[in-house]
Amino acid sequence: MTMVSQVESPEIGRPPKRIEKLRERVSHHQYRYYVLDDPEISDAEFDTLFRELQTLEEQYPELRDPNSPTVRVGGGVADRFEKVTHQVPVLSLANAFGDEDLHRWRDRLLRLLPEEEHTRLAYVVEPKFDGLTVVLQYEDGQFTLGATRGDGEVGENITPNLRTVHQLPLRIPTSDQNGRRAGAPPRRLIVRGEVYVEESDFHAFNREQASIGERTYANPRNFAAGSLRLLDSGVSAGRPLKLWTYQIFLEEGEDDSPDSHWESLAHLQSYGLPVCRESRRFGDDEWDELISFVGRWHELRSRLPYELDGMVVKVDLLAHQEQLGFTGKDPRWAVAFKTGGEEATTRLTDIGVKVGRTGAVTPNAVLEPVPIGGVTVQAATLHNADYIEELDIRIGDTVLVKRAGDVIPKVVRPIKELRDGAERSWKMPAVCPSCSEPLERSPEEAATYCVNNACPDQLTRKVEHFVSRGALDIVGMGTKQAELFVDEGFVNTLADIYRLPWEKIEGLEGYGEKRIENLRRGVEESKARGATRLLTALGIRFVGSVVAELVMAQFDSIPDLMSAELDTLGEIEGVGPKIAEAIVSYFSVEPNRRLVHKLGDLGVDLTVQGREQDDIEEVQSYAGKTFAITGTLPTLSRAEAKAYIETAGGRVTGSVSSKTDFLLAGEKAGSKLNKAQQLGVSILSEEELLQGTVIQRQESPERGL
Repeated sequence: MTMVSQVESPEIGRPPKRIEKLRERVSHHQYRYYVLDDPEISDAEFDTLFRELQTLEEQYPELRDPNSPTVRVGGGVADRFEKVTHQVPVLSLANAFGDEDLHRWRDRLLRLLPEEEHTRLAYVVEPKFDGLTVVLQYEDGQFTLGATRGDGEVGENITPNLRTVHQLPLRIPTSDQNGRRAGAPPRRLIVRGEVYVEESDFHAFNREQASIGERTYANPRNFAAGSLRLLDSGVSAGRPLKLWTYQIFLEEGEDDSPDSHWESLAHLQSYGLPVCRESRRFGDDEWDELISFVGRWHELRSRLPYELDGMVVKVDLLAHQEQLGFTGKDPRWAVAFKTGGEEATTRLTDIGVKVGRTGAVTPNAVLEPVPIGGVTVQAATLHNADYIEELDIRIGDTVLVKRAGDVIPKVVRPIKELRDGAERSWKMPAVCPSCSEPLERSPEEAATYCVNNACPDQLTRKVEHFVSRGALDIVGMGTKQAELFVDEGFVNTLADIYRLPWEKIEGLEGYGEKRIENLRRGVEESKARGATRLLTALGIRFVGSVVAELVMAQFDSIPDLMSAELDTLGEIEGVGPKIAEAIVSYFSVEPNRRLVHKLGDLGVDLTVQGREQDDIEEVQSYAGKTFAITGTLPTLSRAEAKAYIETAGGRVTGSVSSKTDFLLAGEKAGSKLNKAQQLGVSILSEEELLQGTVIQRQESPERGL
């Protein structure tokens, strides 16, 4: 602490009063030091106060308070982390990767808000912190609960570890202290924040760990997350963790609640919570200035002592936020501005294959771990056998790997000049790695398939897809639950998800009463998602969320769709005859028809819901992306592919350049393919395009509780 020459005078009083006075003073000086970075007393003077408080609390244990500033040292080892259901969903943000994306986002706001509200429209721009999201809860001014974001619905209770973070006030002040608020704290306050570590502290910690042969961390975010999830809060207390808060989820019992996000930041600061000073507010008439400010975020990142991975732009007025609402899992009133892809080279140690829900067998690269954009990448897609053969990718190659935003990492090309002769060619296996049945490949397609409907991996992937956020979004179910329930024989068809044997699940390790209750609630709530989400969930080939929205815009229910003729479906703009054929083919199979009727019998809603809120425009997966097309596609004509991309929000150009985001490549691809590879442009197959898998935000493989 810097000396400011304001010496505390000792007071003699009865122990209870003296302890309370010391707690107030220590909390006050911690706030001045850790939050405002403006200390009033020297280190020695602070230490004197702190030691006196510790001594008195030891002498009078009956007067100990869990919210005392002395408890930040941590202590006690948790057996496990209790699950916490968030009272307000902790949602993710849609991404913008350039000025055009931001302009489109603003244009949508102007369309959705009444014209008379346009003059009141304003925005707040904040740094996008690269740390661990946490949710903090205060009751009558006391910090009572802290949890991780988890899957947005359910997180982990890490309250003891959060108590060790010095910037986090354990008690909201009730009296004004140098600019802090006065008066009673809110009866209840729930806040969103980010725990982070400064880069200098991160590197110093890693150096110390390496010197004693202990574990080091890949990046500051992993360090923050790992430190908060330590079972021993005493160890967490030794970590240099810091905190920013930036959103009020809930505020009860406060007469002067904020009307805008900008005011809510001031509220947070008045409560003693740390708020980043790098935020800016812009009116809609200052939009060009906002674009310029956001575009300079790299300059901001270079001068700040902690990691950023972009900027967040939010609509300021809370009334506007409420009017705009949400689409899927993203708020319409906020967007994250990020940069494009980042690349690195590493060694490809092996090529494995994975069986998908449609039976497609996809090769994946196993890589020596390499950091790309703050994430350690150990695997990447190789698309299909033709992609590997055309680029002559071999096991043992040094390869160029690209990760663009939230897109799955991909191997761009091998670096052939680094070969030493030990590299090995690879061929697609002849039999399925899951069920050992022969694999098949149509001469008209690049993909290889396992055609065994009883293949365990297919069922597992189908269940995983069915419960995923983009489909029926069953909270509490993810990859591990899909694998477990299929392996245990609880799920043999998708309908079994709605008739799980709960009494048997109770006997599984790790499935206590609360976990099962949350899972049952997630299953029950998913029944009401509606026909569009259900059509996506069924896993029909070529039918992702965009196609499902286009199709169900023309029908009232899944049974209505099941009776549709091929010509009717083929006339839907953006669908075309081949996608229509896939849908008709799926519903012509009697077991698939029985599955839909069984789902309806089990209470799953088969009708279209809320079309006025969830119009086609809201699910444009390729919004703002530029495409080029080359070669002969398996099922679509050039015109059909162009219509599909444009309906999904993308733009098609006739040439490949550095501004091209994706090249849609078919058989006999021409010079565009070579140029795309030279420029590092992502290359898509028709199936990847239609399923939207390459552009959708990638979820954590474990969404379960």
